[in-house]
Amino acid sequence: MLDNNQLLRFTTAGSVDDGKSTLIGRLLYDSKSIFEDQLEAIEATSKKRGHEGVDLALFTDGLRDEREQGITIDVAYRYFTTPKRKFIIADTPGHIQYTRNMVTGASTANVATILIDARHGVIEQTKRHAFIASLLQIPHIIVCINKMDLVDFSEEVFNNIVAQFEEISSKMLVTDVRFIPMSALLGDNVVNRSKNMDWYQGAPMLHTLETMHISSDINKVDARFPVQTVLRPQNESHRDYRGYAGRVASGVLRVGDEITVMPSGFTSVIKSIDTLDKPLEEAHAPMSVSITLEDDIDISRGDMIVRSNNKPEAAQDIEVMLCWLNNAPAKPRAKYTIKHTSNDQKAMIKEVVYKVDIHTLGRNNEDKELQMNDISKVKIRTTKPLMIDPYRENRTTGSIILVDDATNETVAAGMIV
Repeated sequence: MLDNNQLLRFTTAGSVDDGKSTLIGRLLYDSKSIFEDQLEAIEATSKKRGHEGVDLALFTDGLRDEREQGITIDVAYRYFTTPKRKFIIADTPGHIQYTRNMVTGASTANVATILIDARHGVIEQTKRHAFIASLLQIPHIIVCINKMDLVDFSEEVFNNIVAQFEEISSKMLVTDVRFIPMSALLGDNVVNRSKNMDWYQGAPMLHTLETMHISSDINKVDARFPVQTVLRPQNESHRDYRGYAGRVASGVLRVGDEITVMPSGFTSVIKSIDTLDKPLEEAHAPMSVSITLEDDIDISRGDMIVRSNNKPEAAQDIEVMLCWLNNAPAKPRAKYTIKHTSNDQKAMIKEVVYKVDIHTLGRNNEDKELQMNDISKVKIRTTKPLMIDPYRENRTTGSIILVDDATNETVAAGMIV
């Protein structure tokens, strides 16, 4: 059964002019997720520009004006709801020089939608987007083969592109890939089934997004609870209350569970799990709760409560796939603040093992300087241990960001190998 309020996040990626904005516009327009005043404004602009119908790309391309004003465009987020699900779309730019934006937009996504122009097939950008989706362990990929109206809705063209994409995805860690032939401009197979492609037996895009099973994407095995703050209300009804508040990163915690606090190693038993409304018997990801323990233990922000029989690794030397986000290159052996769950430590990039050549997706072992948009494998040393899991097993406890102390800018995002 689908949870009617379940939130699905998806990111769109594609080369320039593959029709990303038109696709999102069509999705919002046909699912009636646009306010009337927005629609009227866009109809007026479309008429002014001499378009016959509504220019759907305008729903997301309010950003173009910002670009002309010199504002940096990162990722455009769009929200919409259908009776079955809530959605957040991260619309990421298609150019090579915006690799970092795609990494940012895709880092929290359940689904990546990769657009391919039916006339051009799989191009270099497609390989790059598939690689980033696989690197970020996005569980589901929908390959939208767009502009089918320009190739006479040919089944043969569709099958050829599917074969091309399957050849590259077979080398990557992607388990669930689906292909949909569509015309975002005409609305074929976006929200409504296409009458022009009766050879395609699958569901249109919106139905696929609404029914996709995403509950199993969260790690339910490894219980991880990073402590964000300690609650000591000191009021009449909670005179001796000491609760550890945070968000369950993965797994399930129940009242009565034996737990260990890391990195100290102290053990105790969960006495209660509380929310603002009522106490609970169990909490699972991604719930925000307060946990009390049978014993008084010195716990503070950055510590992690885990099950005693299933612990993460406490490590100071970690290997990370890093995407460099900053305009300024990485400084050799410079100190950064590393943020991992609720834990902040000082850290240093000890070694760049290799860089990924984003054109060939091969390894470059010679060039060791990290420039903006570079993706590389690095070794990092932290001042105190972090409680880590590999990113492929746990996207929350397996990810880090680096912050430059001098400017307070986020300079890199990484996945623990």
